[in-house]
Amino acid sequence: MKILKYLFFLLLIVIIAGSIYIATQDGDYHLEETKVIPAPVEMVFREVNELKNWEYWEPWSGEADDMIVEYGMKTSGDSASYSWKSETAGDGAIKIISSKPYSEIEQELSLITPLGESTSIVYWEFKEVETGTEVTWGIKGEQSFMEKMAFTFQEQSIMELMRPMLEKGLNNLENVVLNKMDEYTINVDGVIQHGGGYYMYTTTASKISQVDQKMGAMFSEVSTFMDENGIEKNGNPFVLYNQWNETSGNVIFSAGIFTPSQVITPAESEILNGFMPNQKVLKTTLKGDYKNLKEAWEQTRNYIEKNGLEVQQEANSFEVYLTSPDQVANPAKWITHLYIPVK
Repeated sequence: MKILKYLFFLLLIVIIAGSIYIATQDGDYHLEETKVIPAPVEMVFREVNELKNWEYWEPWSGEADDMIVEYGMKTSGDSASYSWKSETAGDGAIKIISSKPYSEIEQELSLITPLGESTSIVYWEFKEVETGTEVTWGIKGEQSFMEKMAFTFQEQSIMELMRPMLEKGLNNLENVVLNKMDEYTINVDGVIQHGGGYYMYTTTASKISQVDQKMGAMFSEVSTFMDENGIEKNGNPFVLYNQWNETSGNVIFSAGIFTPSQVITPAESEILNGFMPNQKVLKTTLKGDYKNLKEAWEQTRNYIEKNGLEVQQEANSFEVYLTSPDQVANPAKWITHLYIPVK
């Protein structure tokens, strides 16, 4: 009996010592991963800020096919939330504590597992860089006694287990965002009558591939000139192709903005006034990135050949931009109208 008592007390001492050891271990954890995604900062922020988007890129649901998700009253911005139940991965919930467009998001992550309930702070930081958006995804918190005890007997720490999940999530996020940016549609709308009119413009020569890079600054010059001189704007900005040489890859084009009436500009002015006649045109609508304009023009020209239309050789083709990168972050939502004058 004495031996059993001694063994019991020895076991008790070991348990107490082990508990003290585990309890005194540092349970704080803090890890983060950063990735540069070649996309506008506004678009990346919105993808994370809308919790209904998470199912397409978050890394956990792929590990549990029995996950049932329920969304809160709000799914984006402050106080937005969603929760899940899973016998495989455990239950949990995420709530947005603070959302500051387009720079940072702070969230509260609650998990219920066989080891008990735990709460962590999840944070996102978004920074515009030359090549896109630098995204940082981090998590910090403190392990409970049961969690510290469980990880004492595991080969990997909680940070070593979590880091690959953050990396996977950011990679998934990049793929989803880039796929959304690549979506586009081209529709040849048919022959219509375009009203034309007076317009203010500036002209330059460039490589065909550089038109979309140069036109923004040119539109800005025209717009500033019109504002400073009290000239009324009428409609959306457009590019008029004065000369187009597919063989050399060169183009002379004008960036213009319509105005209701003729304007006489100073002789030394680089911003001039032009006139586009009322004319019959074949119209095509591109919804998507400007990189798809080449295909849109090809489809428009193919339509002309298939339908026996005759191009007005003395008139110039042009593009009208209903949206711009300043107005809409996602290129898939940019709308451009293409016009070829026909007889």
